Amino acid sequence: MPTLSRRDFAVSAGLAAALGLNARLAVSPAFAQVTPDPAQGFVTYKVGAAEVTALYDGIWEKAHDPAFIANASVEDVKNAMIKAGFTPDFVSIPFTVAVVKTGGKTILCDSGTGAQVQPTAGKMMANMKAAGIDPAKIDTILISHFHPDHIFGLMEKGTNKPVFPQAEIVVSDVEYKFWTDPTVVDRLNEARKGLAKRIQAVFPTWTNIKQVSGEPEVAPGIRFVSAPGHTPGHRAFHLSSGSSQLMISNDTAYVPALVVANPGWHGQYDQDPATAEATRRALLDRVIADKIPICGYHFPFPGAGTISKDGTGYALTPMKA
Repeated sequence: MPTLSRRDFAVSAGLAAALGLNARLAVSPAFAQVTPDPAQGFVTYKVGAAEVTALYDGIWEKAHDPAFIANASVEDVKNAMIKAGFTPDFVSIPFTVAVVKTGGKTILCDSGTGAQVQPTAGKMMANMKAAGIDPAKIDTILISHFHPDHIFGLMEKGTNKPVFPQAEIVVSDVEYKFWTDPTVVDRLNEARKGLAKRIQAVFPTWTNIKQVSGEPEVAPGIRFVSAPGHTPGHRAFHLSSGSSQLMISNDTAYVPALVVANPGWHGQYDQDPATAEATRRALLDRVIADKIPICGYHFPFPGAGTISKDGTGYALTPMKA
């Protein structure tokens, strides 16, 4: 049985034009953050013998856009936010990065925004240090996919200097090959061309990136889970320790108020919306059937909870400290 519960939590503690990388980030009043940051930006809990620390990296208060959910109106989106207990004034998209200590290793699950995506994000490193985690002691970084908010924490703005040069970076071979294909730039929309160019300028020059196929064990007790659709090689991570488990879903169900409650909604950032929907339903059905707690990169901080069926959709019950 899963051991993740309220008692386990110890509070010891668009996407910006792909990337005006060399421009200074000026925070205008339009970007003033409404949502308060958590009183403590890290939460630690146990999954069996493994220790998971959720690190708050900030939030994107996304303005409503008719294109954001292709098959739902802005009014539908606002109503879904209200139903989930959020303001209807914008879509709340937090960024939460997980660090897992297991099997004598310290594993970073995705790398955060690196303060290069939204003016209100980029708080992971400060919260990592507050949690007593030394960035230099990260052994392995698992990358779910190559969207900016998941990989820009790997490289410094402007210089592209590696932030974690000593860590092994593990990625899906499908994802790596898609973004490093020289022909992909011409096939992407304008908002993604800059991203692909940056990836192609940086990743092939690094020697600490390991490409893996399928669903292998990529760290002690952690396996990749194929979850395509959001991007071609998107991966979730399945953590197992003794009889306890946790599904680290990443962007499979990125905004629970919208696509968990309405799994048939097709998001703007899903490269293959139909495949993303099928993947989302399969993964949510799996965690229900196997009684596995789940966490997500854009779930309300600290980003963990349980999933249940709710009519034609699903419901997330967040775990709180």
